[in-house]
Amino acid sequence: MARELQSIGVIGGGAFGTALALAAARAGRDVTIWARDEATVEAINTSHSNPKYLPDLVWQEKITATMQLSEAVRGQDALLLVTPAQTTREMIAKIKPDLEAGTPVLLCAKGIEAATGELLSQVVQDEIEGAVVGALSGPSFASDIAKGLPTAITIACEQVEVADALAKALASASFRPYATDDLTGVQIGGALKNVLAIACGAAVGYGLGASAQAALTTRGFAELSRLGSAMGAKRDTLMGLSGLGDLVLTCSSAQSRNFAFGLELGRGRKPKDLIAPGQKLAEGAFSANIAVELAHTHGVEMPIATAVAAVISEDLEIQRALSDLMTRPLKREAQ
Repeated sequence: MARELQSIGVIGGGAFGTALALAAARAGRDVTIWARDEATVEAINTSHSNPKYLPDLVWQEKITATMQLSEAVRGQDALLLVTPAQTTREMIAKIKPDLEAGTPVLLCAKGIEAATGELLSQVVQDEIEGAVVGALSGPSFASDIAKGLPTAITIACEQVEVADALAKALASASFRPYATDDLTGVQIGGALKNVLAIACGAAVGYGLGASAQAALTTRGFAELSRLGSAMGAKRDTLMGLSGLGDLVLTCSSAQSRNFAFGLELGRGRKPKDLIAPGQKLAEGAFSANIAVELAHTHGVEMPIATAVAAVISEDLEIQRALSDLMTRPLKREAQ
C-alpha cells in the first residue's frame, strides 16, 4: 500500500474509540468519529471532551463527531472499528454499503464471536468478500492513550504493507504501533487475555494474594501460548505486545474491565448480575466458553479458561474454581 492514509474514520465513541481518534489526530490525520449518543457527539464537537467515557479530560486536537454512520465511513482512507466484539457482524453489515473496496478495516475490539467461534477478522471476511482487514491490540488503557501517555501496540494485517501503512498513520511521539502479518496471533492474544484476566481478578477479589495472581498470570500465558500455537500464531507475536504484554497489563490492574469483573466475582457477586444490561462490558465473559471450545477442537489443555467459563455459566462456584486451580495435580512446568 503506497498511498498515505490521511483520513481516518473511527466507529465507536466510547473511551477506547475516542482515545484512538485522539491518537490519529495527534499523528496529523483528519479524523471523523461516529457515536450513537447525541450528548457525546455534541461534547466532542463543541467542548473537545467526552465526559461520559473520559471524564475530566479536555483536548486540543480536532476531531469531528457525527451520529450519521455514513459520514464516518464514506470516502475514508481507513476505518477503525471500535465497537463491542459481539456486535462486529452487525456493524460490518451497516458499514458495508458506504465502504469503498480496498479500504482497510482495523478491528480494535478484543474477542471471539460467541455464536460462531470465529475470529473477528473471519467475521468481516464473511460479510465483505475481499475485505482488507487488520487488528489492533496490545497493552493499552484508553485513558493512557487519551492523555498522551507513552503506549506501544501491535497492528496486524496479512498484507503486511497495509499494517505498515496503518502503523504510520497512527504513530506519534506518544503512540507507537508495531506492524506484523500475524493476524491470527494478535487476535488470539487479545481475546484470551480477557478471559485470563477474569481469573486473576477473581483470585485477588477472593483474597488469595499477589503470589496467586502472579501464578495465574504465568500459567495463563502458558494456556494462551498453547492455543495460539495450535491455531498458527507466531511465537514472537505471543511473546510480544499483543500477547504477553497485554496479558500482564490486563491481569494486574482494576483499570481493566475484565480484571474488575473478576474482582467482583471473587467478592461474591453473581455472574448474571455483572453481565446484566447497564453493566460495564467485559469481553472475556463472552469469549470464555468459545475459548474452551477452541481448546477442545485443537486438543489443547486450558484449565484456567475452563474454570472461568464454568463460573460465568454458574456451573461452578468461584470458591471451588479457585481451589481446584491452585491444587491441580503436580506436574513438570514445561508440560
